[in-house]
Amino acid sequence: MYHLNDFDSREQLDSALAEEVSSILQSAIALTGKASIAVSGGSTPKGFFKALSEKDLDWKKITITLADERWVDINSNDSNTRLVHENLLQNKASAAKFFHLKQGERLCDETLVDLNLAANNALLPLDVLILGMGEDGHTASLFPCSEEINQGLATENKDALMKVQPKTAPHQRITFTFSSLSQSKNTFLHISGNSKKQVLDKALSDDDIVEMPVRAFLQNDDINTQVYWAE
Repeated sequence: MYHLNDFDSREQLDSALAEEVSSILQSAIALTGKASIAVSGGSTPKGFFKALSEKDLDWKKITITLADERWVDINSNDSNTRLVHENLLQNKASAAKFFHLKQGERLCDETLVDLNLAANNALLPLDVLILGMGEDGHTASLFPCSEEINQGLATENKDALMKVQPKTAPHQRITFTFSSLSQSKNTFLHISGNSKKQVLDKALSDDDIVEMPVRAFLQNDDINTQVYWAE
């Protein structure tokens, strides 16, 4: 299920989302002594990243990771890791730990096994998940065009992470699976602009999750997805 939170400006959205997420992270630290959050790439979350980075939290107890990553060099403009380091791991948040999804030159089976083990031991279930959404309804790197989409959406998939090769987007990807992301304690979908609102409306108009994988989060009765949108 979902709840739409709409805002008059992206600045208001960024501020409200940062406030809500920081409160959740603070509560998690108080309860368990640690907290974890997965974020998404793109230009949309930059303002949110800056607002969150300035929150007064015990950042050394917080682990940040990505919902997915392109298998590119960290210095590439296409690197979500670079985006997070330049926009979120700044200010007070510079003390946080970062769980790298892109490790090594090649995404081989051995690397994937090691990453799955580390993610299960150190991260999951996530306290906070911030998703984005593409024009095709993909989220994380769960692409409807990929041969791996059924595996990525399978609720019985025991893997936390998997590799994906989209047909309509560049670069091999590593992504958290739906089965691992669906266990997140707090799920947010962060989108902006009228075109993304139209994609959202389309996603809510049908229930075929393979056609639009974001539906798996919006229309699942066991997942409370908070949609944050501003024009």
